[in-house]
Amino acid sequence: MTYVQSSALEQVAYDPAAHTLHATFRDSGRTYIYRGVPQEIYDGLIFADSIGSFFNAYIRDCFDFEETGG
Repeated sequence: MTYVQSSALEQVAYDPAAHTLHATFRDSGRTYIYRGVPQEIYDGLIFADSIGSFFNAYIRDCFDFEETGG
């Protein structure tokens, strides 16, 4: 996973073959897998001025997800 400059997210990883985004949240330490995430959305997240705002607008509540641990 890649560490990111965000007050909300600590790390993210993307699997382009499976279109899955792994996101670990800074406050809780919980990691979630978001399914069906297009490469363009991941790229937008990585290059966003505010990763947390982008995540909330384009990923949270937009894709199916499951918690993987905490």
